[in-house]
Order: sequence, then structure tokens, then C-alpha cells
Amino acid sequence: MTNLIDALLPTVNVVSEEDFFEISKTVERTEEHLLFIGIRLKAKRDGIPPVCTISWSIPALDIHSMWHPGVERNRAFQIDWGSGFNSRNSSQAPVTALLNLAGRNRMTFAFTDVLNKIEVKAGIHEEDSSFLCSLKLFEEPVPSLEVYEAVLRIDTRDIPYHEALAEVSRWWEGQPGLEPAGVPDAALRPMYSTWYSYHQELTDAALEEECRLAREIGCDTIIVDDGWQTDDNNRGYAFTGDWEVCETKIPDMKAHVDRVHDLGMKYMLWYSVPFVGRKSRVWDIFKDKVLKVEEGLDAGVLDPRFPEVRDYLLHIYQQAVTEWGIDGLKLDFVDSFQPRDGELPVEGGGRDYRSIPEAVDRLFTDIMQSLKSIKPDILIEFRQSYIGPLMRKYGNIFRAGDCPNDSIQNRVRTLDLRLLSGDTAVHSDMIMFNPHEDTASSAMQFINSLFSVLQISVRLAEIGEEKLAMLRFWTDFSREYSDVLLRGSLSPQHPELLYPIVTANKDNVQVIACYAEMVITPQGTPERLAIVNGTYTDNVVVKWTSDPAVYVAVIKDCRGEVTEQLTLELRKGLLEVPVPRAGAAILTRLQS
Repeated sequence: MTNLIDALLPTVNVVSEEDFFEISKTVERTEEHLLFIGIRLKAKRDGIPPVCTISWSIPALDIHSMWHPGVERNRAFQIDWGSGFNSRNSSQAPVTALLNLAGRNRMTFAFTDVLNKIEVKAGIHEEDSSFLCSLKLFEEPVPSLEVYEAVLRIDTRDIPYHEALAEVSRWWEGQPGLEPAGVPDAALRPMYSTWYSYHQELTDAALEEECRLAREIGCDTIIVDDGWQTDDNNRGYAFTGDWEVCETKIPDMKAHVDRVHDLGMKYMLWYSVPFVGRKSRVWDIFKDKVLKVEEGLDAGVLDPRFPEVRDYLLHIYQQAVTEWGIDGLKLDFVDSFQPRDGELPVEGGGRDYRSIPEAVDRLFTDIMQSLKSIKPDILIEFRQSYIGPLMRKYGNIFRAGDCPNDSIQNRVRTLDLRLLSGDTAVHSDMIMFNPHEDTASSAMQFINSLFSVLQISVRLAEIGEEKLAMLRFWTDFSREYSDVLLRGSLSPQHPELLYPIVTANKDNVQVIACYAEMVITPQGTPERLAIVNGTYTDNVVVKWTSDPAVYVAVIKDCRGEVTEQLTLELRKGLLEVPVPRAGAAILTRLQS
């Protein structure tokens, strides 16, 4: 890839429709294979900017897979005449990586405009086997502007793909206005969520009993999801917007929260931020201050350009923290703050912003700053796909998108999140399983989410002692190795195969999880090595490439019960370690 930058640089073009902009570019090369292209667009006249496209191409050499924040389980190449994916402040992020089968970066590109809608594309061009890459600006109309400036970062260094993506994350962190929110310790410890276990069928007594049991298995926080604010259990949003406690479910919220605190648990509440239902009491106040009405939800999407809308939402959240004593908020559906297709920016009429993304930025900046002033360790969760550099400023927890009972999807989504999220806490989707399922099979839900903070959502009193023992083991494991799993050097291998082997290292402690019948290769000679078997075989094959070392191995099954203890002499070559399915081997090195 020696001359790839030199080959692609002349192909970088910026084209504005209607000859609207004076276009200029600057090029900075900080090292041989790392390029920063500054884009400056100066409007020649007033008006709504037309679509503008930044494009370039590279030959398809030693490129076998593609990664971007919304790639999910489809790692196939895009085609140049198809659609890319969309990035905006409340959805995804403008970055794409092209890599080879060894997980080496071949080209990773990223953009500094993380506020506005950008269509991002890297499509294969069948005529000459090249990738045509582009960033399409202003496809969603933005208010008139005098000057638009942004930077395109192109990295063709021969480094692991996950290092290239981690550097993009750090680059964004250094941009003005993108400093991530601090992450309290509580954000990194297992949590209990009510969604899959209770849905909207909540009572204070049931939640408090669940908290008692959840605390015993290692959870420190409860997230009370939809249902606390309404006695309508039809899972719609017609009654959303008042955000008052349903007294038939929770007669005294402050006393209820206090009782949960007395159990040693923190308390978070769910809010669907943009929605105001037609049957809510505040509908008449806000019905003319909505971006659109979602007929299927029987609710409107609030327009954050109105200061009254932002003030109302901010007051709701401040009141919950100050009057009820809650410790955090789960803020949902924030990617719904979007205009109707093709709708032009509107000004006046009481709005103090023309740009919806700028108003959303103001809303969530105010929420975080205000709540931190009340409670410095406030917890704020967002879920996929409302992720990205700006969302890291507004919250400190990113949760995998909903994937009930799907352990593989949970693995893919949490690892995708980890690649770009820096120190922001990444959580699994709520873990659930059928209470009649085989215990080792249900343990796979935990094993596939190990490199994230576990969220649990089963009725703990109904799953039996054997599964409770399994839950205790894996929550204990996640807490014991938390620093390594969540703050260590992370290496998710073979993204094109959905990360079948994942390794984390920190302070001479290493955790390797194996999710397919593949050979694992420990890195170096760690003092402690934990091998997790996420397969249905009863062994893991280790390829030792370092100097000889002797380890004491404690083998545990899916419930944490010791099945075997042995001494392993590791020398260069292959060794079969007898780890039960959904079990773990804890290897401690003996000093020579």
C-alpha cells in the first residue's frame, strides 16, 4: 500500500450543484499514510445550500471486508450505485473502514461534521475493481450559511483495523465541542432492567423485590423502563408526554426510590424524549410545536427549535432528579428529531433555531450540564443507533440496540459500539432467556456480552437456583475482570466473521473469549489468563507462541463450579484445554 495516498489524493473532488459555493481544499500529511483534507465552502449567494459531494477512489487491493457503525451482521461490500448509510448528530457516525482478512486497515476515513446529516458511502465499482467513496452534504436541507468548513481524515496505514478506529475516536474527542461526558463508576457495573422481564406491568413492590434479588447477584442499578408513567399497557405513546407517576403502580415515587437506595441500588428512569401523545394533558400545549405526527404511535414528535419545548423537557428531568432522587435517565427515541422528507428549514413563529440538529445539540447539552450540576455522577443512557461523537458529550452509557434473546447479535452490537466509543460505557442489550432453557445455553447470553457492561432482564425469582448460580458466576466474573474487559486493550478478531475470538489485555491480565471452534493465540505470557468457552465443544485449542511457561489452571463450568484443576506446561505449539461449554479456565502463571 506504499503509494495508496499518492494514488487517491488526485481523485479527491468536491462538487456543488448549481455552482453555489466557492470551493477550496487544503492538504495536511502528518505521516506518510495519514491525510487530512480541509474542505471550505463559501456561499456565493444567500439561500438553502444545494447538495454537495466530496468523492474519491482507491483501487480494491487486499480489501475483503467493510466496517461502519451501522454495518450489523452484513459485512458485504456496498455497490457504488447503491445507497450508503446516513450519519447525523443523533444517529451513527461518519466513518468507514476497509480491511483485509488479517484485520489490517487498508483505508479508514472519517469526517468532522458529526452534527448534520451526511450520506456516507464506499461502494465497489465493478468496471475497474475500485472503491468509489463519497460524503454527500446538505441532502437534508440546512439553513443558509456563509461558510462551511470540515476536515476529511483518510488513514491507509498498515495497522490493525481496531487501532485505526480507536484513533478516529480520539481524533473526534479532540475536536472543539466534542469532549465526552465523564463516566461514573456505576456506569461500569452490571445493571438490572425491567423491560424484557416486566414490560409495562410494573408495581413498586415487585420492583423492590427484584432489586433485592438483583443486588444479591451483583447488580448495582435498576433501570425502570416504560410503564411507570401510565396505566395504559398497550405499548403505545398516546399517553406519553405528561411524565407523571402512575399512582396505581407506584403510589409514592420518592419513598419507592428511597427503599431501592436502602437496598444498595441506584435508580434510573426511562423517558421517550421526543414524543407527546394525543391523549396526554400537554397535547393542547404542544400540538402546534411538533415536527410531525406519527399516526401509528398516536403521538407527535416535539420540535426542539422552540425554547418552550426544551424548557419543558429539561424541567421534567430536573424535577425527577431533585424531587424523586433518581440517579439517572434512559433517554429513548432521540433519533426521531428529524424533519419530514424534503422539508425546508423554518424560522420565526417562536423558534429560536432554524436548524433542527443545532436545537437538538442545545437540548441535550443543557440536559447534561443541568443534571450534572444537581448530581455530578448522573447516569444517562442512549442506545444504538443514536451513538457517535456528539452523543458521547450528552451521555455516558451506550447500550446495544434491542435484540431480545439474540446472544450473537448482542456480541456484534456491543463490540461494534466498543470500537468507536472510547471510555464511554458500553452496555449489552438487556439479557433474557427462556427459564426452561438449558443452563449452558442460557449462559451464552452472558458470555457473548462479556466485553460490555451486563444488563439483565429476567424475573429472578422464577428462573430456579441453577440459573441463579449461573447468573452469579458470570456477573461475578464480569466484575472481577471489569478493568480488563472494559478498560483494557481490546482486540476483536475477524470482524468479517462477526468476532469469533475477542481478546482484552490490561496490567498483565488477559481475557480471551472464543465463540467458534477456532484456535486461540494468547498474547505474551500474562500473569493471569482467563479463557472463556463460548462454543458447544468441551475444549478450547490454544496455540502458544511465546516462551515456555507453567500455569495452574482452574476449570469451571457455566455455574462457576470447579470441574478440574491441573498444571499446564505451555510450549510453542498446540494444546487442548478441557474447558466445558459455556465455562471458563482461569490460568495463573507460576514464577520460575
